[in-house]
Amino acid sequence: MSPDGDLVAARLSRGCRCFGAWAGDDLLGYGWLTSGPEWIGEIDLEIRPGDGEAYVWNCVTLPPHRRQGVFGAMVAGLAARAQTEGLSRLWIGSVAIPAEKVIPRAGFAPVVHFSSEVLSGIRWLKVRSEAGVDPGLLAAGREVLAVGGRPLRLDTWMKRAQPRRH
Repeated sequence: MSPDGDLVAARLSRGCRCFGAWAGDDLLGYGWLTSGPEWIGEIDLEIRPGDGEAYVWNCVTLPPHRRQGVFGAMVAGLAARAQTEGLSRLWIGSVAIPAEKVIPRAGFAPVVHFSSEVLSGIRWLKVRSEAGVDPGLLAAGREVLAVGGRPLRLDTWMKRAQPRRH
């Protein structure tokens, strides 16, 4: 897990689970699943999945195996595992990676879009809803990303960047 390798024990101790994509003895990629609060570093927000929900994050396809369907298979596998465990909803985010087009094929629906930049230690965040998103799903998405106990605002705002390793 390269630079994040030293975080594995802490992640496991707080209840996060890591899943790997394998071909024989070769690790192709990995991804994390948690039903507890988790920091989303790309947008400096914490996600707090509700009861019966979880968050899929930090999915990585190792370089020699990229563009071979590993990410899609991994996300579909995580979704299937969550369903067998009785989870009612999974949340996942993407940051404009080439593989993000496979996320809807794994059963995910876009809810909220973020544009995010950090300039001189200030995070500029633009949040908008997906066109035509179900209002109940949008409300749930805003709630799991609540800030200060209030549902996430659909707006443009700035705040001090909070880089942290998790």
